[in-house]
Formats: sequence, C-alpha cells, structure tokens
Amino acid sequence: MASSTQQKTPHRSRSSRHSSTSTRPHKTEIRINVYDLLPPGKLSTTLWHLGSPLLHTGLVITSLNREYAFGGHSIPSQTGVYYILPGREDPTIVTFRLSYLCGISHLPARDLHAVVAEVSKGFLGPSYNLLTNNCNHFTSTLCEALTGARAPAWMNRAAGIGVCVPCFVPRGWMGVEEEEVEAVEEERRGLAVVGGKVKKEVGLRDKVLGGKELAVARRKEEGRVVRDEDGRVLPESETTPLLGMVR
Repeated sequence: MASSTQQKTPHRSRSSRHSSTSTRPHKTEIRINVYDLLPPGKLSTTLWHLGSPLLHTGLVITSLNREYAFGGHSIPSQTGVYYILPGREDPTIVTFRLSYLCGISHLPARDLHAVVAEVSKGFLGPSYNLLTNNCNHFTSTLCEALTGARAPAWMNRAAGIGVCVPCFVPRGWMGVEEEEVEAVEEERRGLAVVGGKVKKEVGLRDKVLGGKELAVARRKEEGRVVRDEDGRVLPESETTPLLGMVR
C-alpha cells in the first residue's frame, strides 16, 4: 500500500512578513491645487481662457494629507511656507480651479518632511514678491525637488507678464497707504497693531488648517499689514497664516 506524502508549504515567520512590508516601496501622488485669485466673473473667465489667469497654487503631498503653500509676512528669518488640509483654502478669497497631477514620489514620510523643510528655508516670509518670488515659484521648486519636474509654466504666466507690464497687476496690490506704515514697523518687531492698541506677539503652533479654521486663523491676525519686498500690499490669500507655518 503506497503511502502518500504531503508537501508542506513553507511557513513565513511574522518577522519575515514584517520585513517584507517595511521594505515595500513608498508611493505618493504629488499634486498641485490651483486657485483663481479673482472672483468668478467675466474678467477671471477671460484671463483663464487666454492662458494668463491670476493664480494661487499649493502643492499637495497626498500621503501626508497636507497642502503646502508660500505666503508673505514680516517676521525676520522665518519661512513663509505653511500647510493646510488639501483643497481647503478659504473660499471667500480664492476660487478652486483644478488639481493637477505633477508626479509620483517614492520617498518615505520622514524624507518628504525633510525635503519640505529644506526647500522652505529658501522661501522666507519677508522675501515674498508678487511678481518674482510668489506662491507659484515655491510650488514649482518643491514640485521639482520631489518629482524632478517643475510646475507647468502657465500657472505663473501672469507674474511674468506683470514684470514686463506692471499695469497688469491689480491696482489694489500696488503700494502701501501712509497710515499703514506704522503698523508694519510695529509688526516687524513681532507685534500686531489693531485700533491703535498693541497686541501680544502671535504664537506659532504646528496645526493643519482648512476651510473655516483657516479663515478664522487669518482673521485673528487682522491688523497685520503685509507687503512684499517691493512694497506691494499682499492680498489675503498671499499672506501666511502664522498658525499653520512650517517650523
């Protein structure tokens, strides 16, 4: 009587399974969220179709569930880079247009944070310039650092036109009113002036903001007069909400 033999499947230990999982390649989408700085209407629609809209962008690292952007402030030696929940920019000041897939990163979370921190060092709040060093310049630089590809040129075409044709820049973004100068100087010393009274320095907290929280954070900082390095008053969308600043 022939005896049958059964082949046993090799047993994988728990440690080997864990090792296999830990060495699995990381993969995360790098996306660019695009917002229109102009309110919905004939002008914004015309500029969009002409390929020269006034845009704000943020770079989304999907695995971190964060959208990074660059804005201006007047705190010396501090980055202007901050992060919010993806797609949750304040809808009262910008209009969401689209989300563009820029590429794929295979870096683990620790390295993703390190790249963001390194790039952020080159984008300080006081160095923000609407035409030559704006949120779209930052988005493109961070995108290239993570994927090897820069953001599409059309996302920042309006700034290039503005360098050659200054009148293309909205009038409200040009210059600083005289009564605002004193507030600016006070803020440079780390203070905010509201109604002639000096408030205590705004504390920085590592918090992910979005939607109403982001709007509230910016409004709590009302009284901050923020201008770019050429003296233009920045629209609210291009200022850094200090509560979400990268540290």
